[in-house]
Amino acid sequence: MPDYRFSSAFQAPTGSVIRELFKYLSLPGMISFAGGYPAAQFFDRTALAAASAQAFAEAPLDCLQYAATEGLPALREQLSLLMGRRGAQVSMDQVLVTTGSQQGLDLLIKVLLEPGDTVLVERPGYPAALQALRMAGARVLSAVTDRDGLDTERLAAQLAALAPGTVRLLYCVPTFANPTGACLPLARREQLLALAARHDLLIVEDDPYGALRFSGQALPSLLELSQRSDDAQGRVVHLSSLSKVIAPGLRLGWMVAPDAINQRCRIAKQTVDLCTSPWAQQIAAEYLRGGALEVALPGLLAGYRDKCQRMLTGLAELEEYIEISPPAGGMFIWGKCRQGVSAQALLEQAIERRVLFVPGAAFYAEAPELDSLRLSFAAPDLQQIDTGLERLGEAFKRL
Repeated sequence: MPDYRFSSAFQAPTGSVIRELFKYLSLPGMISFAGGYPAAQFFDRTALAAASAQAFAEAPLDCLQYAATEGLPALREQLSLLMGRRGAQVSMDQVLVTTGSQQGLDLLIKVLLEPGDTVLVERPGYPAALQALRMAGARVLSAVTDRDGLDTERLAAQLAALAPGTVRLLYCVPTFANPTGACLPLARREQLLALAARHDLLIVEDDPYGALRFSGQALPSLLELSQRSDDAQGRVVHLSSLSKVIAPGLRLGWMVAPDAINQRCRIAKQTVDLCTSPWAQQIAAEYLRGGALEVALPGLLAGYRDKCQRMLTGLAELEEYIEISPPAGGMFIWGKCRQGVSAQALLEQAIERRVLFVPGAAFYAEAPELDSLRLSFAAPDLQQIDTGLERLGEAFKRL
């Protein structure tokens, strides 16, 4: 065998723990609370088909030809308007279209980090971000969270204990976090921005779920808040995606960043994929321009509200086995097993009974809490939620 001389990051790589579970989806009768898949029943297929036909009829060359690395002007304009409706004033020149918001994070890692640089992430946090940071050789430190997201008082003490300039950036999902579903309160958002100014810290705000609020009052994004403060301006990079609100198959996300970062990410993207699919971009531009998202979103939110409530009702019957944190939006419910039950042992029993979830160990940079787990209510229908929770109860009883 030849010596392939893999890079240090790929000497012994580990893949996504969540995607490793997908092999069980082919088992007959399996119900999945595992992946953060949008509900297929809510895909706006008719409007997307119309947008696709219109895109190709009106701008076939824009669909079929290479596009500028930063994205089609038509889509960047629509994303600028969408950000405005969400409260942040963003010009189209500040928008970099990415192949999913995950690419945005990957580009930021390329242009901002050297191996050994220190990054703060939420504990627990998004596993694909942890995976990307580890492969880049970053030193990943955990920032403690509670039911309301990042504990900014403890974060302040953590930053104060570190030498100035130690932390290069902080990555967080402040609105309906993956995996906990937590939503950072306004006071903590303001304190987080104040900490960023005090410690010369860059915040990467990943916001794929912010539009999926089905109860409570909407909160401004960190980007919006930073635009109101002289000290905080330029300290937030905002990532978002159309995957959770339109369709993940489009593979469309975007980044809003200070000009110096945006320019370098655009150059980094040129070496990755030249440009995000122009055809998909043109479809999305037509869909957004026609107002289809605003028409479809209320039904999507009502559907997720019903699903979440159905799962919370079923979990209430399992309260002797599991403690949960009810979300006000997003796709996830975070739980802790009672009585010292291991989530991995529970999963083994659950798979036998044809129901899947994600053990919480996948969401920790270090020292995982082995009794934790994540459930997603988004993809299964109401009957599957009922049946899946019955099976989960049987798995608990077996342990």
